[in-house]
Parts: sequence; structure tokens; C-alpha cells
Amino acid sequence: MNLDLVREENLKALEFKDNKEILSLLQVLPEFKAKVELGDVVKISKNRESIFDKNSLNDNAKFSEFQEQIYKTAKALMPWRKGPFEVFETFIDSEWQSFIKFNILKPHLNLDGKIVADVGCNNCYYLFKMVEMGASKLVGFDPSVRTYLQFLFLDKFIQSGIKYELLGVEHLPFYEHKFDTIFCLGVIYHRSDPVRMLKELKASLNKGGEVILDTMYIEMDGEFALTPKNSYAKMSNVYFIPSVKALQNWCERAKFKDFEVLATKETDLNEQRKTQWIQGFSLGDFLDPNDKSKTVEGYPAPKRVYVRIKA
Repeated sequence: MNLDLVREENLKALEFKDNKEILSLLQVLPEFKAKVELGDVVKISKNRESIFDKNSLNDNAKFSEFQEQIYKTAKALMPWRKGPFEVFETFIDSEWQSFIKFNILKPHLNLDGKIVADVGCNNCYYLFKMVEMGASKLVGFDPSVRTYLQFLFLDKFIQSGIKYELLGVEHLPFYEHKFDTIFCLGVIYHRSDPVRMLKELKASLNKGGEVILDTMYIEMDGEFALTPKNSYAKMSNVYFIPSVKALQNWCERAKFKDFEVLATKETDLNEQRKTQWIQGFSLGDFLDPNDKSKTVEGYPAPKRVYVRIKA
């Protein structure tokens, strides 16, 4: 597979009118390394000592104008699904409080010296959080041009060294190198052939490598998977939601070993909710208004399981 051709094809979406307008907003923003705090909120702020020279953004009026540009650009980049971020005092309250998931996984991670991928990286919130964890290389994979533009906006000031690839999981086995750790968070239930996806992940690992996987799951003892008829929580692109045992079976069919459950968690209205930074609906709209333990279709409400599997 020629990945350069795939990259070129995906980049054509930058020619769409709304994306061209966003690119023009990005191009007029200055590019520099700002002060960055990688807490639950990824904060980007002034670093007066090394960045803002006396002829530019140290001037209060010019900095105020710059902040207006930041806000305008951030709003044009909606919807913001992953985050939150604070960019020069503009707080981007993303739909997902992504630090909740990251803080569940963090105690189980050792990325020192490793080559790391995040498949379905969105705007790279999780990879930004990994910048200080000692990985030798961080690569994000996501074919969405809108989230790529969000990344470009943020990385103008973070200058993280993260490489963003407009590629999907199906392209990983053909990538230029393999990985020691692959994160695949919230992807597998969007794939019509989950075992094949797991095989693609395994083919992309170095010997002894690991995948950190999260998926919605059905809380039951047997080897079963829910197959929604038309949609699940109003998502038409959800194909299979396994029990934990079914997920383990999938992983074993893909020739993984050492299946380890790291945590389980119910997705609640604190972790995923509608904010002014998204368009459309969120979890609260997808649950039965009379019984929050069910989706609007009558299926069990979302719960997630986090696992580690090894090659």
C-alpha cells in the first residue's frame, strides 16, 4: 500500500471551503513555543522571558487582539470532542473530560524510551499528556482533517514534536516502522470486523509490544456481543459491543496474549456532556429520559473496559 497516496488523498479535504477558511486563520497566527502545563487541562500561556518581545505581544493592546484571534480560530475549529484546553485564557470546554480516561490509564503506563502510537488520536490530547513521559517518539493516527487542524492550532504553541498522520488503523501494518505501545481508545466498536482490526494492531507492534485498548462493553458473564440493529446511543457506526469475555476471545483470535483488564467504568454525564464547544447532541441526549441505565434504543447505557494486551 502506498501511504503517500493515501496521505495526499486525505489532504484534499483541506480544499473544502470551511477548512480553507480555518487554514487562513491559522496562517496569520504567530508561531512560537509558549508556556505549557500538562495538567487535566492542557494550558498554553505567555512565557514572557523567552517568547513575547517588546515589539509584539507584550503590548497589552496587541495581546488583546491576539487573544481575539485565538478565540475566533478555536470557535471555527468546533466541534471540540477531546480536551479540555486553555489557550491564552480561552477555555475550550470539550465534550469529553478526557483527563478522566487518561488518569485511569496513567498508573499502568511505562513509556520511557518507547515508540508510541495513538490510533484515533483526535486532536492529540492524550499524546500531549504523554510528552513528559519519556517516549522516544509519539505518532498520532486519525484521518479526520478537522481534528488535524485542531492539532496544528495547538501545536503552533506547544511544539510537542508529535507526528500527526492522516491515516487510519488499516494503514498501520504498512507504516514505515513499528511501535512498542499502541493506544487504541474508543475505536474498535466502530469497526465492522473487530478481529481484523486487532490483527492490524498486532502486525504493527515490535516484539513484546503492547496495545492499550478501551471499548464499550456489555456487563454479562457469557461470550456474547451486542449487535445493535440500527444504532447504539444514536450512533449508527457502532457494530459490536462485546462482553469482557468476548473481547478476550477476539484478542486471542488475533494471537494476542496476556489479556489484562486494567479498569472498568460507567460513562457518566460528568465525563461526556454537551458544552458550548460542540455542535449537536451529547450523552444526555442519547439516554432514555426516564431511565438513564438505558440508551434511547433500550440497550444498556455505555460502560467502558480498559485492557492491556501483548504481542
